[in-house]
Amino acid sequence: MKAYYEELWERLPATLHPPDLALRRAFMLSNVAAGERVLDLGSGAGELTAALAAAGAQVIGADVAEAALARARAGHPGLEFRLAEIDGELPFEDGCFDVVWASEVIEHVADTARWLSEIRRVLVPRGRLLVTTPDHGRPRLLLGGIERYSPPLGDHLHLYTARSLRDVLEEFGFADIDVRRVGGPPLWRRLVTARAVR
Repeated sequence: MKAYYEELWERLPATLHPPDLALRRAFMLSNVAAGERVLDLGSGAGELTAALAAAGAQVIGADVAEAALARARAGHPGLEFRLAEIDGELPFEDGCFDVVWASEVIEHVADTARWLSEIRRVLVPRGRLLVTTPDHGRPRLLLGGIERYSPPLGDHLHLYTARSLRDVLEEFGFADIDVRRVGGPPLWRRLVTARAVR
């Protein structure tokens, strides 16, 4: 799997246009305060890591692909980025972050249980997890078919709805969970956002 992400980041164009970036950035910034210690988990090329830093957060980016980290370090040389092993322990001490921000990541994680357990480990008590993931409600799947959103050779390992994301966060002991469907008309939302407390 690591080789897949390395090759993916080597093939991606230098200028990226991630989906719903403005919506995701607004959600992130409305839930992070200046001075908070934030882990941008799945930081990619570092654009949102840089936005967090510009908002005054003490932020570290982490990604599973060295190629992504190389881009992030080149584009944002004043910020810290670290390698995170796929399905391994996060390279951080217990309770060292106030917020973990994971945008468009959870759907790519093979071992969701381990991933969420590691996030809980690195969060302080009452620390917050912020997640975004594509919305895969029934209308979208009925009209588009599952193959459109999760092709056999694709990297989306899980398809989430607002309810399934809430359920998995509850299962792992998160509290004060606020899950919303955003972006697009009511029956055709593109994005699920979640805020949860450790």
